[in-house]
Amino acid sequence: MAGAVAGGLALHRSGTDAGKVGITPTKTTGPPEIDETARTAGVNKVLVRRAQAVRLNDGAAFLRDVDPVNKKLVAQQKLLFANLRQFGFQSLRYDLLSEQFDQRLVEKYGPSTYLVGVAMTYQLKGIDPQPVRTMLGYTFTQKPDGSWLLVADSDMDHLLPRGSHQEAWDLGDVLVKRAPRVLIVVEQDQAKLAKELAAKAVSAVQAVSKSWPGGWTGSGVVIALDDKIVRGADYTVPKNAEDALAMATWVYRTLPGEATAMGERADSYVVINPRNRAKVDARTLAHEFTHVATAPYGAFAPRWLVEGAATYVEFLSMAGEEDLALDKYRKEVRTKYLVKTKALPADRVFFKDSNSSYPMSWLAVDYLFTKYGGIEVGTLYQELAALGSTQAARNRIMLEHLGVTETGLFQALRAAAA
Repeated sequence: MAGAVAGGLALHRSGTDAGKVGITPTKTTGPPEIDETARTAGVNKVLVRRAQAVRLNDGAAFLRDVDPVNKKLVAQQKLLFANLRQFGFQSLRYDLLSEQFDQRLVEKYGPSTYLVGVAMTYQLKGIDPQPVRTMLGYTFTQKPDGSWLLVADSDMDHLLPRGSHQEAWDLGDVLVKRAPRVLIVVEQDQAKLAKELAAKAVSAVQAVSKSWPGGWTGSGVVIALDDKIVRGADYTVPKNAEDALAMATWVYRTLPGEATAMGERADSYVVINPRNRAKVDARTLAHEFTHVATAPYGAFAPRWLVEGAATYVEFLSMAGEEDLALDKYRKEVRTKYLVKTKALPADRVFFKDSNSSYPMSWLAVDYLFTKYGGIEVGTLYQELAALGSTQAARNRIMLEHLGVTETGLFQALRAAAA
């Protein structure tokens, strides 16, 4: 499955370019006695110090600007620092975004209260092909000496868009294990699980690299925590909780509301359903890593192609996995599902009818690879993902590449079965 997120807080930057990236926060001005330029400079010093502390492994510097009276916050920040150190950042910085105003917080913390969105821009070494961004919300107050103190890091959480907020390092005591082109995140006491998942993930990465048209040189992140809501994956939703094994959740080059309403994808991280953790194998991860490989293409490919391509790669020969009887499966899909359907699975009902949608999507992509070859399928996918935001656009792209629309492709599947 591929995870998606929407909504939440649109963005602008603090400072002189604040009006360039349109959001309308609850209130954008703080108390008139605050020198906003000086405040921005002071808070930026805190953010720079925190990023440097992670890179230099300086826990004291990371905690220097945390309210020492709030013992719970201090403990949380200590754990956060320990988590962050495990991930191995090639680069890391924090940037001020949108200021918010909440009178209740002013009454709680005092008149200098500064509630502000922060973009964490980072690149995991050997994992992220480019810097990516996630959102935080920090509450600061001014100390008598004019410097700024972090007094809370959750007051803004309800405003932040799920999926570009709350990363694995925010969710308790974690253990990070690396393997070639793989990063695994589990609970601190789950070293055995981390080792097992790493072996499966390495096999899956190799399979996608070999099988995806043009090859894939990216890496896979697998998050297998006890939390049911991680990044864009929500396993509290009944159908997800019962059926889903894992989801590829978007990682953003630009956040939702910055350059576009949806945000611009850079990559994906895979989040495993804690309920179905034991069922995840290398083939499951190959399916999800195909979503990771194709995530940079865009968000507009039809769902039958997105899931069909991932299932196609999942079912191919894979080191350490028994070969599947695909000829038998192809006949089964034709007789069990194709004869009963009238079109390729539509986006709006794809997951409602997943029992038939996945096999039918696999059948369509299997046909495309057989008839047109992998390079043509890969090119078609890229163009549909980037430009196929309407049915008219999808029809035009399909006709250009294949000479048929989705309707024509379905008819060809029928003809091939006959």
